[in-house]
Amino acid sequence: MAKLNIIMVSFVVLVVANSCIPSLAVEENEPKKLWDQCVVKISPKCALNIISQVFGNGVVSIPCCQELVQEGKECHDTLVKYIADRPSLIRNESKYLQKRDEVWAHCVSVSKALSPA
Repeated sequence: MAKLNIIMVSFVVLVVANSCIPSLAVEENEPKKLWDQCVVKISPKCALNIISQVFGNGVVSIPCCQELVQEGKECHDTLVKYIADRPSLIRNESKYLQKRDEVWAHCVSVSKALSPA
């Protein structure tokens, strides 16, 4: 649970840093344009909800699943990979990337079930 709290705090700090001081938000080798586009596409509440499932034992809510699908797979993949690449998490990166893909598949399924035919 402590690791999940650290991840959530790290994400919030990254988002705030990106808003206030864009040059500090991403590393030089990150695709900054994609990061800038993606980080504003999802609410902080849903971002934390998704992170709690990918990096912990949380469950993504239906509204957050819908937001995630609207955000798009490329953004979801980029943001999770960016967090998973942190030195404290990298040794479990493959597990997190698998959970990322499971969350995406679940949310697509939920969104399709809720969309009008």
